[in-house]
Formats: sequence, C-alpha cells, structure tokens
Amino acid sequence: MLVDDHEVVRVGLRTLFSRTDNIEVVGEAGTVAEAVMQAGRVDPDVVLMDLRLPDGTGLDACREMLSANPAMRVLFLTSYTDEEAVTSTILAGAAGYLLKEIGQQALIRAIEAVASGHSILDPKVTQPVLQRLQVLSGKNTNGHNGGGDDLSPQERRILALVVEGKTNKEIAKALDLSDKTVKNYLSNAFQKLQVNRRSHAAAVFSRHLNKSGPG
Repeated sequence: MLVDDHEVVRVGLRTLFSRTDNIEVVGEAGTVAEAVMQAGRVDPDVVLMDLRLPDGTGLDACREMLSANPAMRVLFLTSYTDEEAVTSTILAGAAGYLLKEIGQQALIRAIEAVASGHSILDPKVTQPVLQRLQVLSGKNTNGHNGGGDDLSPQERRILALVVEGKTNKEIAKALDLSDKTVKNYLSNAFQKLQVNRRSHAAAVFSRHLNKSGPG
C-alpha cells in the first residue's frame, strides 16, 4: 500500500511496481486517517509510507497500523534525513527507512526484503543517527547520567533488540512474549530511564547494547 500526500509520487510508484512480478499495489492514501482506514480494509503485507502527511506524521499512522495488525510491515520512503525522525521510526516499529533518491531496482529489492522479514536502513541516514546516539548516550532529558541500573535483565534484552531495529512483534517472537508484554516492558523502561524524547531513549538503549550486548 502506498501512503504519500503527493499524487504524482503515488502514480510514479504505482507505475514502477506494475512492471514487477512480485509487487502489487492494493491501496493508496494521502493522509494518516486514510492510511489507517485503508490498511484495515486491504490488509497489505507492506506499507510504503511517507514521513510528513497533512494531518499528522507517518509515525502516527505506523503506530496505529501495527497496533491493529502487528504482522504488517511499514517501510518509510521519504526525502527527509532528520536523525530524530529516523530513530523514532525504528522505535515506532517500522521495518525500514529509505530516502526517495533511492534507485528503482534498489527500492524493489528493499520492499521484497522487508516483506521477507528483514529490516532496511539507508546507509546515508544510518551513520548520522549512530553518531548522534553516541553524543546523547551520556545523558537523559534531565541532564543526568542515564545509567538505567534498575533495568531488569528482560528490559535490557528488549531495549537492545529495539536498537537493532526489531519490531515489537519480532521482539515478542524472539523472547517468547506477547506483543502486549513487550509494550509494557518498553513503557516501564522509559519511566525508569526518565526519558521522554525517543531519540534520548534510543541513546540510552544504545549504550546498554554496547556495554552488555543483547543478552
């Protein structure tokens, strides 16, 4: 399913995919509300999502879609390289983040990879995000060290998988938990780490990953 507020972009993507054997466009939307409604109606395997929409963000749509159907895969295709946005898409459960300057065949391969269960990040946005996480990793939003020493072993495992780009569904499967349980662990971890902004949360998570690994 295609989600972009520019009709010409959707037409171009639809034309591209019509020439492939493995990708079928089952729906389109130009707003968050339309996207959520259409996703519930056509049940796509993959949603190709823009980040900025007239009535909200693709992040809003992503969270609602995955809440209703955790098996759905959301792949962001945008012209924005905002580092916090990239981090937020990962924490929202998206399967990937690509820039619109990507080549046609690379885009097709990315969609097929995401549909197969892989996660995709454009190298041009990955490195700046990793660098920013290193800068932020020493402090939380209150300016104090975000040690997170009171995190439980399970919370540490879940946060490490979040940093790796795993969706809540993938984390639940890997750790033999329910999606709801994973969400509860994440909510508790946010409170313990005293973080509000997602980028700061990811920074703290990243430090735990570097220190002790996923286990």
